[in-house]
Amino acid sequence: MALVATVLMVATIGGSFYMLDFALAPDAQRRDTAASFRQLVEAHPEVKPWLDSLNERGALRDTFITMPTGERHHGYFIRQATDSAIARRPVAMVIHGWRDTAIKFMMIARIYEQAGCHVLMPDLHGHGLSEGDAVQMGWKDRLDVLYWMRVAAALFEADDFIVHGVSMGAATTMCVAGEQMPVEVKSVRFVEDCGYTSVWDEFSYELSEEFGLPEFPLLYTTSLLCKFKYGWSFGEASPISQVKKCAYPMLFIHGDNDTFVPSWMVHPLYEAKQGEKELWITKGTKHALSYTDYPEEYTQRIQTWIHR
Repeated sequence: MALVATVLMVATIGGSFYMLDFALAPDAQRRDTAASFRQLVEAHPEVKPWLDSLNERGALRDTFITMPTGERHHGYFIRQATDSAIARRPVAMVIHGWRDTAIKFMMIARIYEQAGCHVLMPDLHGHGLSEGDAVQMGWKDRLDVLYWMRVAAALFEADDFIVHGVSMGAATTMCVAGEQMPVEVKSVRFVEDCGYTSVWDEFSYELSEEFGLPEFPLLYTTSLLCKFKYGWSFGEASPISQVKKCAYPMLFIHGDNDTFVPSWMVHPLYEAKQGEKELWITKGTKHALSYTDYPEEYTQRIQTWIHR
């Protein structure tokens, strides 16, 4: 009996290390910006002429900043032409997904730039060209985005923001939405596209769907390991808890055929949000493909949301 217990303990500990690395290890190719641009254009060829135009005008730039943690983080930005209305132009922050890069979400940035917004696209901790040893699933990323908002307010001389995230970027967006905004931000609204209710819920779902395993004991021990290594647990990383505290308008988008972040998650998120909100369920859409499947309607809905 003691031998069986020892074997089970060793297997659980080993499984916890494997699961944590599987879920939170950064993409080994994340710094290959040329590959990211190729993937973007292959998936969204309509973006290529726009990118060429931005580059011809010198409008697409990138920058590095030092976070309060001391890490160097990277981001892209697009500044609208200077005019008398510059201080009144909104800043759109576009937040990428899990193990992705800001580059791959420039099709979303295009919507905002063409609507007259300044745009900022950060590479999150452990993604793209930003430093970081592990994916944070949107939880600690919320603090980085709040700092980027302060940077953007100074960079663009603006105080009006839209924060738009997809997948893990949507979870990040919702986690930001439950925090007190920086003093530089006078107005803000949010767009979450296919985000999860909590890291616990998402990992529990994936553990069952991908590996056929129950929550206990592996999810519990892996969460404890995450707390020990990275300072946060799966239970505390809860977009739905943050949404309950959100006092700002939020647009929820989710495909009804999403089997990665399951479609049902959007409904408790939407119900948890008090105050101004909208819900758009895209028919037949898989994970993070609402823009791909409905580009014109997606663009129109975002342009309407900008001016709320």
